[in-house]
Amino acid sequence: MARHHQVRVGALLCCLGLAVLGLGGCQEGGTTRPVEPARAGSAAEAGGTAALIKAAKQEGRLNAIALPRQWASYGGLIDGFKKKYGIKVVVDHPYGHSQQEIDAVKRYRGQERAPDVLDLGDSFAQSAARQNLLAPYRVAQFDQIPPEQKDAKARWYNNYGGYISIGCDAARVRTCPESFADLLQPEYKGLVAMHGDPTIAGSAFASVYAAALANGGSFDNIQPGIDFFARLDKAGNYNRADPNPVAIAKGRTPISIEWDYLNLEHIDQLRGTGVDWKVSIPFDGSFSQYYAQAINKDAPHPAAARLWEEYLFSPEGQNLRLVDYARPVLMDAMAKDGTLNKALASRLPTVEGTPQFPTEAQLNKALRTVRENWPKAVGG
Repeated sequence: MARHHQVRVGALLCCLGLAVLGLGGCQEGGTTRPVEPARAGSAAEAGGTAALIKAAKQEGRLNAIALPRQWASYGGLIDGFKKKYGIKVVVDHPYGHSQQEIDAVKRYRGQERAPDVLDLGDSFAQSAARQNLLAPYRVAQFDQIPPEQKDAKARWYNNYGGYISIGCDAARVRTCPESFADLLQPEYKGLVAMHGDPTIAGSAFASVYAAALANGGSFDNIQPGIDFFARLDKAGNYNRADPNPVAIAKGRTPISIEWDYLNLEHIDQLRGTGVDWKVSIPFDGSFSQYYAQAINKDAPHPAAARLWEEYLFSPEGQNLRLVDYARPVLMDAMAKDGTLNKALASRLPTVEGTPQFPTEAQLNKALRTVRENWPKAVGG
């Protein structure tokens, strides 16, 4: 009996150690003992999906940040999550950018208002992971996410994406540009806007990358993209206003460089305003990238945070991305298993070739280059 008691105590101490380290549940007598949501690396470790849902409902709230309702169907996703689980979603600073999300995690650590979940450009997600700000968590569909679209330790994983595109109001611009080279033409003086600052915004950073590919650069060399925007600025064509629907409708930003899903959504948003919005993917700088999801390691609502990720990667969540023209990361897998909404998927613009993605090292190098050289080349 004494020996059996010692083994049992040892097992309990081992379980306690695993829980403290956040390494999952433990087994005693063949039964997995759930860990608290804040340390759960999967729904199974939290006691199963039903247990995770129960814990999330008890928390009753999810803190999100930088999620505009009109961006990649976030309005529908937030409403769908609320309806499905009865959990309140609070979005702080809806028009913020990736670096501002990371700053908020640090600024509000330990506070009830800290963000639970993050939506980040790849390079920013990798930066947050290196700073040990993210909680490892494997959603149910983790193995279906392509290897190049996720962190092997499950600290972040891409959920949706698209291609850099050029949007243009054909009612105000006589000939709409279809390439980066076109944008330098004198007829576009003061007309070419971009969504955000590339030193802090994923969309703008990707636009500079696309411009680099169109001007002799590569995934290893983003400098030609910075040089392109410096030329665009010197020519007087670069317009620093944010190309949101209101600005477009008022004629302030008749040409916009941003993700194809944002530009395509403008068509629906601006219908009936007199704007004739056309969208093209520049043939000289085709660049695709996805946005990553991540959980704050110190999330004040850890169960709701994990449930939110499960929802975003479910067939329901992935198909909702298509409503506003974003490409779900599980699109190929869903097409194979029959869960993809084919009608919505058929609306996406056709792109030739297989998209290529920069490596983590290339992204980090590119972001450093942009942060070092953009301010002096293009300015604020």
